[in-house]
This record gives sequence, C-alpha cells and structure tokens, in this order.
Amino acid sequence: PLILQRCVFAHRSGERGHECMLQYLGVQALLDLGLRLGVGSGAALAWPMLQSACTILRDMASFAQAGVSEKSVKSTAPLSA
Repeated sequence: PLILQRCVFAHRSGERGHECMLQYLGVQALLDLGLRLGVGSGAALAWPMLQSACTILRDMASFAQAGVSEKSVKSTAPLSA
C-alpha cells in the first residue's frame, strides 16, 4: 500500500511475530536492539537519530559553500609526535 511510504519502522522488536510482520510488509526497521519492552522505547531512540540525519542533510554545506578545495594537498612535512 502507498501508506508504507509514509511509515517509519523504528525498531525491530524481539517479540515473536514482529519480524514476520516486517517481512510481510517488505520493510526494514531502522534499529535492531533486541528490545522487548512494548512501550515504544525503540521509537524514542530512533526518532531523534532520524531527525538528526535529516538536519545534517538539509543544513550541511557543500564543498563550494564551505570554500573547500576539491583538490587535496599532500603535505611533505613529517607529522610531529
């Protein structure tokens, strides 16, 4: 169904049947931590990670915007310890 494009499957539960449900829907969970609490703790962990990833993709500067040269400069000087 088209609704699956809007769903976030945050965590693959250790509960029996959850993996079967994910396979049936043809989706993959973001996290697999073996949690079996049934209180949405997987979602509480996954959602901030997803938000952070989206923020990084949206706000990170490109090389051109950051003024970074695409050519790497190799230093011939030895690194000091």
